[in-house]
Amino acid sequence: MKRTGFLAILVIALLTIPVSSQTVIKVNQEDSAGIISKHIFGQFSEHLGRGIYPGIWVGEDSEIPNTEGYRTDVLEALQELQIPNIRWPGGCYADDYNWRDGIGPRDKRPVTLNVFWGQVPDDNSFGTHEFLRFTDLINAEPYLSVNVGSSTPKEMSDWVEYLTYDGETSLTKMRKENGREEPWEIKFWGIGNESWGCGGNMTPEFYADKYKQFATYSRNLSGNQLYKIASGMYNDVYSWTDTLMRKAGNMMEAISLHYYTIPTGDWGAKGPSIGFSEEEYIKTIQASLRMDDFIVGHSEVMDKYDPEKRVVLAVDEWGIWTDPLEGTNGGFLEQQNSLRDAFLASTTFDIFARHNERVKLANIAQTVNVLQAMVLTSEDKMLKTPTYHAFEFYTVHYDAELLPMEFESPDYTNSDVTIPALHGTVSKSKNGQINITLTNLDASKAHRLTLNFDDLSGKSISSARILTADNVNAHNTFDNTDIVSPAGFNGVSVSNNEVSVNLPAKSLVVITLN
Repeated sequence: MKRTGFLAILVIALLTIPVSSQTVIKVNQEDSAGIISKHIFGQFSEHLGRGIYPGIWVGEDSEIPNTEGYRTDVLEALQELQIPNIRWPGGCYADDYNWRDGIGPRDKRPVTLNVFWGQVPDDNSFGTHEFLRFTDLINAEPYLSVNVGSSTPKEMSDWVEYLTYDGETSLTKMRKENGREEPWEIKFWGIGNESWGCGGNMTPEFYADKYKQFATYSRNLSGNQLYKIASGMYNDVYSWTDTLMRKAGNMMEAISLHYYTIPTGDWGAKGPSIGFSEEEYIKTIQASLRMDDFIVGHSEVMDKYDPEKRVVLAVDEWGIWTDPLEGTNGGFLEQQNSLRDAFLASTTFDIFARHNERVKLANIAQTVNVLQAMVLTSEDKMLKTPTYHAFEFYTVHYDAELLPMEFESPDYTNSDVTIPALHGTVSKSKNGQINITLTNLDASKAHRLTLNFDDLSGKSISSARILTADNVNAHNTFDNTDIVSPAGFNGVSVSNNEVSVNLPAKSLVVITLN
């Protein structure tokens, strides 16, 4: 991923731009602020548009280079990303899905209708075994979303037995006949999805009872421990969370929260994924930062019933949702991915990290070709998006100890909107490595930062990289896949117990000290 030439010149030029007054950040190494769970960096892949077919699965006979039917280029890109968990098969699709349609010989599987996303046929060639093999190949934990809206507790119970039981039953015999001798260990189970909407249009009281019924008949088998995730609400609708926690909180490990950033705030005209103005840019980031308010609000409700914070808040759908690209099927939710979206991701990670006492699981929507994707494909071509690179930068924080930061950010103002220009996360890995990620949202002004630590004895810079471009609209294309791509960063120095950073406008940096 190293880049030279024009990018190096760009970085040098950016560092010569006049900067604002210096921002001093106090980093407290003595007081732990909790562990940043690696599972907040999870992914989501739904049977939606070109996400699964052909984004992940093309089949063994495809002319597109593949490994066991999976696109080799996508596999390799996702392996590099060190994805901790991936959610499947939905989404809304999950509550219309019968797992039995996706097992057995592929040529004998039924063709079903994807009623939610484009009303297109699904040949079910990518089913349970294919998904779990996919998670094996990218070294991620599976997160299965269970059909509650149009199914029964028996269907979920059978799926659990088919997958996780090591004894001899008709279901385990079927699993072995389908090519899997040993049971899987599968931790994450979502019981329903958006049960207030596409997952059944239920009331919170009705869903709470349904949840308890499904949870009762979902059993731990052969040592496999189910981590049960209830279908939560969206945005600031706290009454649903209150009812679920009151009626079923003792039977769940987590409750979900969904929040999509809509650039215009209007679901009917969301705004473009590229070609937006700076005013649209800052309003989009302002909207994405509301994630912090929603997490605080739902956490306060949960605290009433669970002051020990045993139940996790799982933000298992989040990201930017724009108008679909012109010329694409509107039901496929295809959009481009710009430098703006990388910043939306990095600042959201910062929010999750700060709330690590509740937020320990999250899944961006989605992995390939859909919404805020990591990679985009076109026939035999593939590109990594700016969001991909933001995720890769934050792998340094996996299961690391959060180090509290105290500072007052300078403002970034455009039109009638003002937001904090600077965001970041500092952590300490188990091996003592100090990890720093910093985002400057300001589209035109660089900032000079000084991070004061308690003790950096023996520490030096082992790596420093930057993600930036000439404007926040910048995005990668299939003709030029490196327009927004990481480069070496020379705007950082360490002296005594201080880390000095010259942070260019519209940039994200990651710095490691060993």
